[in-house]
Amino acid sequence: MTAQQNTSTQAEAPGAAPAPGSQMPGPGSASSAPTGPATVSPAREGIRLRAPELTGRRWINTGGEDLTLQELRGKIVLLDFWTFCCINCLHVLDELRPLEEKYGDVLVTVGVHSPKFEFERTVEAVDQAVERYGVEHIVLDDPDLVTWQAYTARAWPTLTLIDPEGYIVASMSGEGHSSGLASLIEELVAEHDAKGTLHRGDGPYVPPEPVERDLSYPGKVIRLTDVPGHEGNLLVADSGHHSLVEFDASGTRILQRIGTGERGRSDGADDTAQFSEPGGITELPRDLADAAGYDLVIADTVNHLLRGVRLGAPGDATVVTTLAGTGQQFMVGAHDNVVGAPGAQAPFEAPGTTIKLSSPWDVLWSPESERVVIAMAGSHTIWDFDPSTGVVRQLSGTMNEGLRDSASPDESAWFAQTSGLAPAADGTIWIADSETSALRRLDPRDGTVTTQVGVGLFDFGFQDGPAAEARLQHPLGVAELPDGSVAIADTYNGAIRRYDPLTKTVSTLARGLAEPSDILVVLPEHADGTTAESRAAHLLVAESAAHQLTAVPIPAEALVVAEGAQQTTRPATTIGDGALEIEVGFTVPTGQKLDDRWGDPTHLQVSSTPPELIASGAGGHDGMSRSLTLNPEVRSGVLHITARAASCDGEPGGEIPLHAACHLYQQDWGIPVELVSGGDDVLRLDLRGTN
Repeated sequence: MTAQQNTSTQAEAPGAAPAPGSQMPGPGSASSAPTGPATVSPAREGIRLRAPELTGRRWINTGGEDLTLQELRGKIVLLDFWTFCCINCLHVLDELRPLEEKYGDVLVTVGVHSPKFEFERTVEAVDQAVERYGVEHIVLDDPDLVTWQAYTARAWPTLTLIDPEGYIVASMSGEGHSSGLASLIEELVAEHDAKGTLHRGDGPYVPPEPVERDLSYPGKVIRLTDVPGHEGNLLVADSGHHSLVEFDASGTRILQRIGTGERGRSDGADDTAQFSEPGGITELPRDLADAAGYDLVIADTVNHLLRGVRLGAPGDATVVTTLAGTGQQFMVGAHDNVVGAPGAQAPFEAPGTTIKLSSPWDVLWSPESERVVIAMAGSHTIWDFDPSTGVVRQLSGTMNEGLRDSASPDESAWFAQTSGLAPAADGTIWIADSETSALRRLDPRDGTVTTQVGVGLFDFGFQDGPAAEARLQHPLGVAELPDGSVAIADTYNGAIRRYDPLTKTVSTLARGLAEPSDILVVLPEHADGTTAESRAAHLLVAESAAHQLTAVPIPAEALVVAEGAQQTTRPATTIGDGALEIEVGFTVPTGQKLDDRWGDPTHLQVSSTPPELIASGAGGHDGMSRSLTLNPEVRSGVLHITARAASCDGEPGGEIPLHAACHLYQQDWGIPVELVSGGDDVLRLDLRGTN
């Protein structure tokens, strides 16, 4: 997820009053050695930073109680600055679950919800997100980014650790920090147990009352066409119940549930198999399904897996198997993404069960490529899977988050959380690219990508008209209509939009929906209503936040909405209009050392929007610093910076033990900048810093 940038820095000596805007000083360089086991960290013996108060609109999961930091004294407090549109933030929610369970008597996690999109500011949307993603810790709703700015958070997600006395211990951006956090928590437990300042026992989290529903946050829906005994039935990804649900053709009667309803990843029969927030579903051609031994491919999103489902004939069990993925997340730059192939990176081809995936969100059978196309939201890419060989490969995308087309096979497209796929009549594939609020089009035959609607990561709105001026807000689903136009599940606008490729215009088919996440076109032969309208072609919408499938007519005349275009409001960083040094700080966690077995374990990728902003120094290179020359004729833009660092368990100065656990830390920043004469010539960022 891209970042916001703030620049104020204040520190305080022990005992001073809280300092609004407190920020951790820059950590050591990428080659900093871990401090080693210690009761009191040397850095914490000097200047300490008092954590600012937690201020927001309201608290969630506290039983209606408001909280202050003073009330959390005696506990180790972990602030997780997140926003629910952000796939990296969702990854961190799952990374934190084992820590919350292990250290439940001493650790209090506070999710500070800091919205990017306008929709994410609404009370109902935040409540729905906390329930949808199973957030089992307290949440501060911070729609105006008051606490975000007080802690000078720079990226979604950002983690800040506070000790039992109320001082900031560490701040880190991005994913992959769970092992380092565990080390810090162990140090803090030992230190504050010895000082008598650690209080054990239950924290302030109060679980909500469970709600019984047939569906819970349904994500995707398909109609089964050629599975014996199931023809015409509907299959729904019941994401909130971690299962699949088969309905009859009308969508009113449940025929079977596939999965236990508990989060997990077990294969087996329908009553023992487990999923974790399953998403996209696609049906294989009959001959291929018979040869492969399964009828359907499922994007098992949070498990980072592709699953196969063989639907049982009446009286026979439905069976779930694993087709691709290891259950661990693919991490850009990691050396263990492919089992038995250290250092393997995209583009690649590998047996599916040997390679890690990253939050596959949707899947689609492509007759042109004879493969299952995968919207790999977690790495901002498109992959595919060959059921006949079991091989997975990357099809399109660089794993950089953004919006960039590819006009030829030699160019590389950028995506941002690819979330919805639909076939076009000409063999191309429509893509809902959610974080750029864009509709994209991919030709799987040559890999070319074009943008039909959308501008960039921070541009969104509810605006119809010419496609170049139209705006969406975080779309998750897409479907081609019988007339060749495209219906878009414009999720955060609560609408179904229509794009006409002939006139290149956008209109609105329906609005007032609760987070529509997928669209199924119901043709007249599948419509079984009692009126002429209900027997006509219409749309069946997975209305996720309403926990239902909703029939939406296709109107003869679409609406034209003009509520305007918006941008995410982010303070710009002023920098000089010549040379600029970028320095990213990374402190190796205690008990780990940098993994230099394959060369420099740190890497920095730098680019800009517009590209002309950087005169020289762009591109990818090893190390955590970069010298740029900026173009003084371009006075503003966005710097895109991706930092990665790899470490393994081991002691400083020693060899990395055989079979040591290894860790990858990574973060993307999108930093809006303004060039001014005499501005700062150094830009410092933290990948992982400790105090």
